[in-house]
Amino acid sequence: MSTLPATDTTLLSSELKLVHRLDQRFFALLDAIAQTGSINRAASTAGYSYKGAWMLLESASNLVNGALIETATGGKGGGGTRLTPAAVELLAVWRELQRRNLEFLHRQETWLNQLPALAGLLRRMSMKTSARNQFAGVISAIDTGPVTTQVTVTIAGAQEMVATMTTTAANRLKLRIGGNAIALIKSSAVVLVTDFAGFALSARNQFEGTVSRLERGAVSSLVVLTLPGGASMTASLTNDAIDALSLTVGQTATAVFKAYSVMVAVQQD
Repeated sequence: MSTLPATDTTLLSSELKLVHRLDQRFFALLDAIAQTGSINRAASTAGYSYKGAWMLLESASNLVNGALIETATGGKGGGGTRLTPAAVELLAVWRELQRRNLEFLHRQETWLNQLPALAGLLRRMSMKTSARNQFAGVISAIDTGPVTTQVTVTIAGAQEMVATMTTTAANRLKLRIGGNAIALIKSSAVVLVTDFAGFALSARNQFEGTVSRLERGAVSSLVVLTLPGGASMTASLTNDAIDALSLTVGQTATAVFKAYSVMVAVQQD
């Protein structure tokens, strides 16, 4: 089965639409009809219900003022559904628009890559992950052992965040001192301490800050801590823990998390 062209640029993306309604998904439906000869199979391929596909095709036919599909029953060639000449031409135009749009995006990305600081910033922002805490920084130390490796990432405010990983993982990432990296920590891995009561904790990462936001939910809450340098650290706590700590906005607290809870991401060559 043929596929419609996809935008595969790293830093840029765009969504084409014809007459503000006919988008990639609609043309995927037309393409699937052309390939399968069946609205039922095409609807499943494009992610529509059978009824939804028919409604979309009827609406589009009204927009272009002409039929987009033809149905046949029985006969020598058997029954089925095929695109009308108008739909075939429309699909061809869409493919050409997609090709031209992709060429345009590649040209613009080439230009962006000539601005290394901005390109690096956009790449860091483009990574999609469920980890709520993401800190861009520079690798300032690597302590390699036979089994595990400790990596220090210096983030905003000249603060050092330490991650522990297997040496195999460190070698795979090709880590180097001075290289850019992103440290990621799940909010559920962050413990907040408001009073150490004279005790010292074994956790390698301890960042003191000020509670800047509380988002209370039905069972758990998100607590945002602003760190020196302006970075924000988010912790996910139960409401019982919030009440026990008597947390309020403006209060000083320390975010504590293990080095094993820190994931490190680096740009691949």
